[in-house]
Order: sequence, then structure tokens, then C-alpha cells
Amino acid sequence: MRKYPLEHLDRLRTGSSVLPGKSIEIIVKPSPGEDRPGYLDPAEFASLNEHWAGKANNPEEQPAEMPPIEVMLPAIRESMGFPNYNLNTVEIHTRYEELTGSGNQVGLWRHYPRKSNGNAKRPALVFFHGGGWIGGSVYTVENICRLIAELADAVVFNVDYSLAPEKPFPHGLNDNFNAVKHICDHAEAYGIDPERIAVGGDSAGGNYAAAVALKARDEGSPRIALQVLIYPCVVMGDAAAEGYEWKEEFFDTAPEHEGILRGGLLALGKPKKLQDDPVAMLYLPDGKEIDNPYVSPMLADSHAGLPRALVVGAEFDGLRVQTEFYAEQLAQAGVEVKCLRYKGMTHAFMDKLGHVAQAEDLCIEIAEAIKAL
Repeated sequence: MRKYPLEHLDRLRTGSSVLPGKSIEIIVKPSPGEDRPGYLDPAEFASLNEHWAGKANNPEEQPAEMPPIEVMLPAIRESMGFPNYNLNTVEIHTRYEELTGSGNQVGLWRHYPRKSNGNAKRPALVFFHGGGWIGGSVYTVENICRLIAELADAVVFNVDYSLAPEKPFPHGLNDNFNAVKHICDHAEAYGIDPERIAVGGDSAGGNYAAAVALKARDEGSPRIALQVLIYPCVVMGDAAAEGYEWKEEFFDTAPEHEGILRGGLLALGKPKKLQDDPVAMLYLPDGKEIDNPYVSPMLADSHAGLPRALVVGAEFDGLRVQTEFYAEQLAQAGVEVKCLRYKGMTHAFMDKLGHVAQAEDLCIEIAEAIKAL
């Protein structure tokens, strides 16, 4: 089911423009329903108002004093994700197993088109869901994984990794790295090509994908052919690499949308001391690992030798600045990079598959990158 006309998808496929960067070109995807600069895409604006933005900006709905993050955690987890739609047109097989190689019990789902059963050398994508390291769900991204599996004729794995604060860093990273290693080691059994394994994720999952790619390079295995980084967090707190800066002036917002955007969506990437970010402190309780490149991939001594990358940002996502800076870092280190920016969109738009054409377009972009391996 799609809640938008196919003409919107056509415009996203054919109406891109190019914004020159220092070492890369940023491919800017249009907002199909809005040409004015600084405005949210109408479908995105409607979804934000309907689901949380209106309440978030209504003082009458805010408690006088916010309870501790530990008390709010169940509600935060419950609020994450977005109900989306299955856009598959072919039968997708789904299998489930559990891994314990990282020391934790980790669920591993895999999705693949029935028609490709006879192909023993399919490409693969190992996907890590978002959720700020403390939440999110494999179920939120299930329709996304299934659609990519169809479009790329690939096996897409969906990792149910450990969450903080019950399992802080490095548990989630170890779970995800072990999952990729397990998949690579058992490529023949899964019917995939070990030379065409990609990792990817959105938000915190994008952080994990970048970190797994770094760790795999540092350790010499498993071999990763592509990293798909969807509005990733690549630096934590107020840490920063040389040359990186974040300013509100980097975001051109229309006055009518200031309330929604400045109220929180653009603040996601705003530098702050780790102690002032209660969610991040759940992932890094002692704060000592903030400079670890497996926590803040931007801070790696070198980005040379990393797999090619598809790096994706949203115009009105506070993480866009570090996302595009990281794309520059990769390109400067000799990594092949394709960088996309979706106009009119905010953080986590991919969750809205079927609601906004941009989510479907991004699935197509990911599938094309996988097929090119």
C-alpha cells in the first residue's frame, strides 16, 4: 500500500540535483510535493503533526518536571519506530535463528525472494535497526528489509542486537560484528556470495554499520563489500574531528516550520557534553569510550581501506552535518562514496515506508548499490 502517487516516486528517481562538496558531490533528492526552500515535504509534515510534533510542542502536554531517564525508558522505547507498509510484489521467505557467539543471545532474521532459491551466489545485506542504542526493533524495519531483498534479489539479514542500558557498549557492537562474521563464515549455507556482503543501518544502526566496517578492516575479516549508512551518528557528545563544526545556520528553515524543526529534530546532532545527553549515557555509562572510533567512527585515525559507501542524510535532520562530513572523510581517504540528501525530510524517514515516497526511493537506491557489487 502506498499513500502517495507514483508520480512522486518518479520525480525522486529523475529529478535529482547535485551540490558540490569538498571531495564529493551530494546528490540532492527533490521534495515531490514542495518546491519552496526551507519547507518540510507535505507528507512528512503531516506525519510529524499526526504522530508527535503537535503534542511535543504543546506546553499543556509537558510534565512540570521530567522524570529520570530510567523511568521514561519504557515509554521512550514504545514511542520509537513508525507503522509502515509491505510493498513487496513477490513472495518473500523469512527464517529465524539465534546466535550466541558474542556472549549474548541475538536473534537473526533473514529475508529472501522465493524465486531466487536456485541462486547460490546472491548478494547479502546485514541490517542493524535504529533506536539510539536503547530501543528500536527488528519489526520496524522488517518491511524495509523485505523490500530490499526483492529489489536486489538478495538475502537481507535483520539483527536483533542487545540494547543499553541493560547491555551497554560494547555489547551491541559485538553482537552485530559477530553476526556479520557468522554470516560470512556460513555464506555457502545461506546461499550468498561471501564477496558481496554489505552492512547497513539507520541512525544508531548506521553508527553500528560504520563501526563494524572499521572493526572488520582493522581485524582483516570479515570481508565487507559495501557500507550503507543512513543518517548515521558518527560522533558522540562534543567530540569532533579536525575541521568539523555544527551550526544551526546550516539549516534553512521556513518560519512556519520553525516550531517543529527547532524544537528537537535539528538538535539531534548538536554537540553537547556527554553528561548532558541522558540517552547517550545509557550506552556509554562511564563516558570514557567517547573517543573510541568504534563509538565515534569520525575519530578513526584513518578511513583508508574501508568498503565503498552509500551515505544518506535528510535535509532537516540534525545529524546531516556529521553524516555528510563523514562522507567527505571517506572520500578523502580514497573510499568510493555516493552521498544522498533528501530534501524536506527529517530523521528516521525510512521508517515511513508506504507513507512517503522517499522511503521507497531509498530502498531502490540501496538495492541498486547491492546489485552493483
